[in-house]
Amino acid sequence: MTSLYLDLSAIQSVPASNLNRDDLGSPKSVRYGNANRIRVSSQSWKRVMRHGVEQDLGEKAARTRQVPVKVKKALAHVGWPEDLAEFAGAQVALSATKKGLAVESAGHTSVLLFLPEAGIDDLTAICQDHRTVLEEGLGKGKKAGPLLPADKVVEVLKKRTASISLLGRMLAELPGANVDGAAQVAHAFTTHASEPQRDYFTAVDDWLGDADTGSGHMDTAEFAAGVFYRFASVNITDLLRNLEGDTKAARTVLSSFADHFLMSLPQAKKNSTAPHTIPDLAYLAVRTHRPLSLAAAFETPVTADRAGGFSRPSRAALSGYAGHVHRLTGDRHRLFHGHAGIDPDPYENLGDVHQSYGALLSAAVDTALPEPGDGSK
Repeated sequence: MTSLYLDLSAIQSVPASNLNRDDLGSPKSVRYGNANRIRVSSQSWKRVMRHGVEQDLGEKAARTRQVPVKVKKALAHVGWPEDLAEFAGAQVALSATKKGLAVESAGHTSVLLFLPEAGIDDLTAICQDHRTVLEEGLGKGKKAGPLLPADKVVEVLKKRTASISLLGRMLAELPGANVDGAAQVAHAFTTHASEPQRDYFTAVDDWLGDADTGSGHMDTAEFAAGVFYRFASVNITDLLRNLEGDTKAARTVLSSFADHFLMSLPQAKKNSTAPHTIPDLAYLAVRTHRPLSLAAAFETPVTADRAGGFSRPSRAALSGYAGHVHRLTGDRHRLFHGHAGIDPDPYENLGDVHQSYGALLSAAVDTALPEPGDGSK
């Protein structure tokens, strides 16, 4: 069966910030087209998009190693003795598979789990239903073996939310829990050569005496600025499959993800940089056969225009490269494409122009997933 995709491209100018740091605190980077670029990792942007989708849908999931700890706290909250509650939390992990999920000294599982937040209530209820068995096994410690019904524990850990169906879940330790994510998110990178810059800063001690000089703290930090190309693609066929064919739910999830792709921003260092921009240009396409990124438009680094900026040349480069791609591929496998942005004149290579991102998103989603009952389907 041919798959259907929604491709999302954006050009976004971001001022001085450090959206995504490496292990030394520097902005992440990548070398592309024989030039250093500032990079924001896909996982960094994906996380804030996921939280936005979950907020829209009122259906939160948690990626965590703390399931035993959360179960312990929930049981202690309803009056269970501390030792019994801790034992029950460990039993949740031990009963999940034939070998059990390893629990470390802090009560954390050795692997990250990804499950609905409401799953903690379900696991707590399982423990409460089997309290007598847990009390009997408490004195045996590790020799007690798994005491909770594995099928019920696994059923909870395998549950999905919309964001799990969208972004996927990999858990080799729990057969049947894996979910092939429908969304793919690329690392964002600057369209032009860019390097981190150092910031020397001081903090004043407000209670220094009049005769005292100096500062209470001094240090250096790094930040970067630039115009980023961003890309993501959603396999709508896989999304529908993960949502068990529910077109209405798929429309809601797809619309929410596309909106947060455009409007979200990683929150690192936000209090000291406040880099809250939105894209200058968004280009959306609905395709069959395969996704199509336009990242190669910037393999040759963009150079500044006469005014000294990179944003306008980046938008022009995206449109120019898209024109070459359309010449090579024709209209094959493309059901829709359109754009919206800050320029008053439309880009003819980027499909129909829309006056707002909302209108652009609606047009793309209506093409990809017509309303149930719509005669166009």
